Amino acid sequence: MSLSDQLFFMLIGIMAAAFAVIVIVYLYMAKKANNSKTKYLKNLVQTTQVKKFSVEIFYQKFYLFCISVPGLSWYTKKLRRRIEIINLGDEYLTRQQTSKVMSKIVPTVTISFITIILMTKGNMLLMSSLLLLLVFLVETLISGAVDKVENKLLKEQVDFFAEIRHAYHEYNMVEEAIYNVAQNDDKPEIGRQAEKIHEILLSDDPETNLEKYYDIAPNDYLKEFAGISYLTREFGDRQDENGASLYLKNLNNITQEMQIEILKRDRLDYVFQSLSVIALLPVLFIQPLKNWAVGTFGFTRQFYYGKIGMIMEIVIIILTTISYILVRKVKNNTNMDRMNNTSNPWQAKLYKKPIIKQVVDLFIPKRKTKEYREMAKLLKDSASKLKMEWLYTTKLTMFVLAFLTVFTLIMWSHMVAKDYVYTEPTADYDLLGNMGAADEAKAIQKTKDHNKVIEKLKNKSNLTDKMIEDEMKKVKGLAQLSESEKKSDIEKIKNKIGVIQAEGFVWYELLIAFALSFVAYYSPEMIMKFQKKMRDLEMENEVMQFHTIILMLMKIERVNVEMILEWIERYSNIFRDPISKCVNNFESGGYEALEQLKEDVSFPQFVRIVESLQAAVDKIPIREAFDELETERTYYQDKRKESNARLIERKARIGKVIGFAPMVTLFVGYLIVPMVGIGIVSMGEALSKMNDKVKT
Repeated sequence: MSLSDQLFFMLIGIMAAAFAVIVIVYLYMAKKANNSKTKYLKNLVQTTQVKKFSVEIFYQKFYLFCISVPGLSWYTKKLRRRIEIINLGDEYLTRQQTSKVMSKIVPTVTISFITIILMTKGNMLLMSSLLLLLVFLVETLISGAVDKVENKLLKEQVDFFAEIRHAYHEYNMVEEAIYNVAQNDDKPEIGRQAEKIHEILLSDDPETNLEKYYDIAPNDYLKEFAGISYLTREFGDRQDENGASLYLKNLNNITQEMQIEILKRDRLDYVFQSLSVIALLPVLFIQPLKNWAVGTFGFTRQFYYGKIGMIMEIVIIILTTISYILVRKVKNNTNMDRMNNTSNPWQAKLYKKPIIKQVVDLFIPKRKTKEYREMAKLLKDSASKLKMEWLYTTKLTMFVLAFLTVFTLIMWSHMVAKDYVYTEPTADYDLLGNMGAADEAKAIQKTKDHNKVIEKLKNKSNLTDKMIEDEMKKVKGLAQLSESEKKSDIEKIKNKIGVIQAEGFVWYELLIAFALSFVAYYSPEMIMKFQKKMRDLEMENEVMQFHTIILMLMKIERVNVEMILEWIERYSNIFRDPISKCVNNFESGGYEALEQLKEDVSFPQFVRIVESLQAAVDKIPIREAFDELETERTYYQDKRKESNARLIERKARIGKVIGFAPMVTLFVGYLIVPMVGIGIVSMGEALSKMNDKVKT
């Protein structure tokens, strides 16, 4: 039984044991599922039951199944965290929508998993790479499903605000207009948000409840709508110099912002819709390319089935993984962490263990040191949700996993090289084509004969041709060779024994393992730096959003500079930390706090906003400080569109470079370069043999 077959059966055994454990755990949890929550859900299902086997009941039961199966429950909870934000605590609908998505993903993944296992029997590397591809596929499906729900809500908001305009004309009261539109059952998602905002406006403490809503609102545009509605109800509506309602004008501004965002998302989806797939495709093409190259050019067999070929395959798999992660970050850099559990992630659970905590604390830089300040700044600039101790837990975990993985792969590469010596048919390959069936049978038999000699001599240190020749005489298939054939076989056996003796762990491989582990150790830091670069591209877009917010607030009575700062802090992402610092210091001196904000942020367009706010602190009214926003509104809108177009174009260029990198590596590094290089060497050897024959 070959090495690959042994590993395959070991994997099958491990998978069978894991499946048995999952079944046992599921049966145990199903038995323990008679708790109050499960009983409540069953009662809820019974009270809403229309027929015995309704789709709604299936989704609720399937949700319970998904949440109870280890591994599957992690993805279910991850999906649920984003869907429940939109549903505002509607447990029944949240479970139904989560289950609806999982009911499509689970069968797809199950069928794909079984197909991969059956198709890759005996090829552990291909099986591992395809299973990795399957994990990425699940992430893509979940992210795509949630993005679809969010985009649907965003498009519903455009129609919702149009209906609010008509209702406000009719009732001339904010709360009545919202209540009237919220009764529309055609759009339950936005209707639920409208009901929540209406409830807040009529509550005893609307300001506090509004702050709570800001934390759970699914997007910034609903926050702006809720805030403007509250201010209008609290201070009353006004008319501008043209007699138009200020509230309706602000609604129009929010609608325009949403339309720009929808167009931006649609264009990003169009540009990136195939890049994630392109980044993953090389993993699927590794085996077909290998089979084609070996079948067409027999001289490449040693490369593709040897140690170097295996290393190249691993490089392509790693590059594919990195490219996929970076492409997703380029597309949607600001929203990547929303699906992750930041309250109690795996890093926190690991860090709580006393031994691990002691080790991690040794690597965390001391507070008030330059290294600590730089790392803390990087965490903020990249919008990472990790704490300092979680970051270093991640870095050390990456180091350990990388070292174990690289060390295992090094040992495996030695085993692959030795296994190739024992199993590869012994023959001279032509430059084109492959051996026929009869020639291949003879070559395999010769390999078996060579193996008998190798087993006797592989541990000999001072190997001579005479020793090999003596052992060949004892093997039936090698005893009757001609002198030229005998000389050729002695050379081949000597080379094979040399390969076997050389394939052992050497000291520099340990250095390679440590070097790659250090790369893995710094990889979380490098990803954060990359994420910071991507966030820098969004700076101009965020400043344009600040313009819209200021334009909505500048004409409302009783609005001051501090309130404007609080609003832009609420909707900021990239500039949040310096703005928060300014808000906290504002009571000690508004002008000085804004001056510090100018020093903290050097982006020119944002600095101009700060200078206008400084002028409005004690010199001129807010309306006059920002009068250019209204007079040049068309210019700023066109500039915003042009800025978005440039942003998408830059992201597309970066995404294409990253997304196509694995494919280029596959065809150039794995196919063309080896084929040309080995072909030139083989051609040289063939010409040398021809010259020798001519001379003889």
